[in-house]
Amino acid sequence: MRIIPRLKCLALAGALVGLWVGIATAAEPPIRVGVLAYRGGDHANAAWEPTVRYLAERFPERGAEMVPLDLPGMEAAVQARTVDFVLTNTGNYVELEARHGVTRIATLRSSRAGASGAAIGSALIVRADRTDIREVGDLKGRTVMAIDPDAFGGFQVAWGEMLKAGVDPYRDVKELRFSGFPVDRVVFAVRDGTVDVGVLRACVLEELAAEGRVDSSQFRVLAPRTSPGFDCALSTDLYPDWPLARLASTPEELAKAVVVALFQMPADHPAARGGGYDGWTVPLDYQPVHALFRSLRIGPYRYLREVSLVDIARAHWEWLVVAALALLWWAIHSLRVEHLIKVRTAELRSANRDLVREMAERRRAEETARERQKEMDHVARLSILGEMASNLAHELNQPLGAIANYARGCTRRLEMGTGEPAQLAEITRAIAEQAERAGQIIARIRNFVRKRASQLEPMDVNEAVRAAMSLCESRARGDGVAIVLTLADDLPPVLADTVQIEQVVLNLVVNALDALEGAQTGAPEVTVRTGRDEAGRVEVAVADRGRGLTDEARSRLFDPFFTTKPGGMGLGLSICRTIVEAHGGHLWATDNPGGGAVMRFVLPAAGKAQPVGNEEQHHAR
Repeated sequence: MRIIPRLKCLALAGALVGLWVGIATAAEPPIRVGVLAYRGGDHANAAWEPTVRYLAERFPERGAEMVPLDLPGMEAAVQARTVDFVLTNTGNYVELEARHGVTRIATLRSSRAGASGAAIGSALIVRADRTDIREVGDLKGRTVMAIDPDAFGGFQVAWGEMLKAGVDPYRDVKELRFSGFPVDRVVFAVRDGTVDVGVLRACVLEELAAEGRVDSSQFRVLAPRTSPGFDCALSTDLYPDWPLARLASTPEELAKAVVVALFQMPADHPAARGGGYDGWTVPLDYQPVHALFRSLRIGPYRYLREVSLVDIARAHWEWLVVAALALLWWAIHSLRVEHLIKVRTAELRSANRDLVREMAERRRAEETARERQKEMDHVARLSILGEMASNLAHELNQPLGAIANYARGCTRRLEMGTGEPAQLAEITRAIAEQAERAGQIIARIRNFVRKRASQLEPMDVNEAVRAAMSLCESRARGDGVAIVLTLADDLPPVLADTVQIEQVVLNLVVNALDALEGAQTGAPEVTVRTGRDEAGRVEVAVADRGRGLTDEARSRLFDPFFTTKPGGMGLGLSICRTIVEAHGGHLWATDNPGGGAVMRFVLPAAGKAQPVGNEEQHHAR
């Protein structure tokens, strides 16, 4: 708005009429004052047009012009130097001062200010019926509306108060909205329930109520506080009122003249009444505003958000010293640990060489032990066959005698000429059968006694039992002892060496036959049973009703070279236990309830390896 008074018109007319000047004088441009229109252009015109008119009257040769601006427009006008002075809020002035070098020349003396002259604060408002929001700390999880991020009383002052209460509006509230100017939108949004909390510059609520635009009884101010001489509802501290500032390009003489004119304005002047203030005073101290901006890291202190290493060092030097000492300790500790590692590594290398040497010697010892074990197994098998030699000879004499008889009979028939081809063929077939029988006996004996490497393969325990019985049944017949086989049909195969399992069974049966010699029994017999135990393992039991076990025999039964038989070697049961345990099984002895002893051993089924653990102490025979 441009105001051109009558005096200026008359001056211009006089200049045209008074040719005595000699030349036409060009008028200077008007004084342009940029005013922050925080409630819109109409409100700004109503509040500040009288003040600008006052300046126009004091400078009739130039006049004065008001330029209503919002915050972005204020920034642009100052940067483009399209205004001479700015009348803006406290926070915007501090930012313009830092960015563009504007200088305050006077401060508004508000009619509501207290003795300190401070008159700018914030009011956090809610609806009067909201009983769930009482304090600033209750803003967490709420919807908050303010005017603009750069609005001093309309957001920044309240922002500082929220941080004091432990609420970060950019992080802790449910939603932070900015309505833009005019500020009336914030009040209406709270009234209509669109938002939970509104941020206003102090006294705006009272101004709207005085204008009849809102009913102040519908609202309540959070955490209300009072300040001496300040009669508006308030939720924060107060800060200095609006300043009038000149741009760096504004002539100093003009700035002095404007300041003098404002200081001379009476308190009851229409311009003061229109703006709601009592006049102007010297620039107040705006250091509290700088402190607020520094805490918020905004305006000229925005750079604090980019903290440098030097800043960190200055702020936390004690912790850095502790960290440096810890790092030094860690370095010394690392050097010591590295030295110890080198020493331990050298010791481990030496120990490893010794261990490798020891393992090699142990492997050689184990190989030697295995070879000796094989020799002992072989000797044991030969010993068993030695004890059964006469019976085996009788077993072989039967087919050999049958062959001789068949051959003589065939010879006589041929000499007498009475042999018919069919009869001779029958005799030769009988000879062949007996020869095969003798060959099978010799093959079994040869396979049993020959030296061979252990071969683990799935096998049927019942077949091993039958094969062992074929080697000792002749002895049993000679001794008049019956061998009773009770073999289960559903046994799973076991992973074992067939000859070694046959050796174990044969040795147990031969021991049972030996135990029956001289025993007073009605019908001597040896029972061989196969089945499965509770763990699913295959079990073989050889029972006799002989003399039984003495206490000494029970305690030393598996000791090498211990025997109860005259002329015995004492290796049979020791070797049997070694063979069974090598196959993952166990061998033990128990008393037979009817007299005698029962020798049992178990083997794991193929595919179900059984760990060799500490079983219940068993006694083997």
